[in-house]
Amino acid sequence: MNLISVHNIYFLGIGGIGMSALARYFHLKGKSVAGYDLTSSPITKELEQSGIEIHYEADINKIPPYILDKINTLIVRTPAIPDDHPELVYFQENNYTIKKRAEILGLLFNNKKGVAIAGTHGKTSVTSMSAFIMSSSEQGCNAFLGGIVKNTGSNLILNETSPWMIVEADEYDRSFLQLRPDIALVTWIDADHLDIYYTTNAIQESFKQFVEQVKPGGSIILKKNITLSFNREDRKVYSYALDDPSADFHSLNIRLKQTKYSFDIHTPDGTIQNIQLQYPGLTNVENAIAAAAVTWVAGINKSIIGNALTNFKGVQRRFDIQYEGANCIYIDDYAHHPRELDAFIGSVKKLYPDKKVTGIFQPHLYSRTRDFAGEFAQSLSSLDELILLDIYPAREKPITGVSSKIIFDRVLLEKKQLCHKEKLLSLLRAKPLEVLLTMGAGDIDRFVDPIKTLIIKR
Repeated sequence: MNLISVHNIYFLGIGGIGMSALARYFHLKGKSVAGYDLTSSPITKELEQSGIEIHYEADINKIPPYILDKINTLIVRTPAIPDDHPELVYFQENNYTIKKRAEILGLLFNNKKGVAIAGTHGKTSVTSMSAFIMSSSEQGCNAFLGGIVKNTGSNLILNETSPWMIVEADEYDRSFLQLRPDIALVTWIDADHLDIYYTTNAIQESFKQFVEQVKPGGSIILKKNITLSFNREDRKVYSYALDDPSADFHSLNIRLKQTKYSFDIHTPDGTIQNIQLQYPGLTNVENAIAAAAVTWVAGINKSIIGNALTNFKGVQRRFDIQYEGANCIYIDDYAHHPRELDAFIGSVKKLYPDKKVTGIFQPHLYSRTRDFAGEFAQSLSSLDELILLDIYPAREKPITGVSSKIIFDRVLLEKKQLCHKEKLLSLLRAKPLEVLLTMGAGDIDRFVDPIKTLIIKR
């Protein structure tokens, strides 16, 4: 498909983090961009302020007239849009050109020198760090990110003169198999998205396919504990780890001072010294090592890597300290898988070992709740107190017998309670708090500002 000849682009689910980056890109490229989303959000408001027309009702009469010119229009959909969505049905019945987000990203990516960051956890932070490092160098880069980088306030980096493109390679719906990277990195391979894959073996096979799509002469970087059997011919393979000295890239001399980590990074040709990470959490030290590996392989100077990591401010909703006062600390995070909860809560406990940690968790998807109820309960039991919200369904219909209660009943805490989100703020007003966490991938982010305001006014 020739994207240059397309005049109008309509996004079904334009407010999604991946969709919005594409919408920004095509808008900046001079295309006529419009879209639909279920609800208004800070992202959709920013898109509207930039001149993109968006509506929030599933109604073909709301579609801008120029979009109805199907010869010159491309429809881009996210998998979160159900197959019976009225607008999608209309476009299908009238033979519009309809592509998934992953297909369009692949068309853009495969024409560049491509870096693809994959993995069931950590890929947003690693992608964002890598893109920030590359954009700080003479080579520069283009990037489509799965989060809003605090340094730039955006999930898009556009550099017309750079040959490089860095993207977050999403395993959901096997989207990352649209990519043909020059450099690929894999952070974790855990069971997830079992509504798509059904088995762990199928997930492993998909990641194998992904790394085998690295171009001949390219490079593959794997977290040290990942074992993937794949064809390594004509590709260099590197490993990274937090502190395993047998890995090609690993940390040295980790120091913790006032919730911030300083460390050195060992590389195959020397050490990057005295990185002072502003982005909290031990998990982000490991993510920084991964980003250093990616950019070192891409040819970035070690001093540029170190300086950029020191200046990186983080990603919204990734270990995002919202408030730090004398009596209360409030941190928000996107964690929505048991492994992510373990890493996030564990990092918080290391930073604040003498404080009571209260966590608010919103499970994401009925299927994920069903598949990992026991693991979720075990992870949440490491809190001192739990407030458990109802499941955020996202793209799914309810599953009989599946609710937050199947997690709640297995949590080994005396202080735990179920709460409807409409009652959350009133519950928090009366609760003594030392360290408060909000966790989840649903609409729990809509509570971040109200919770922060509530804490400040206490």
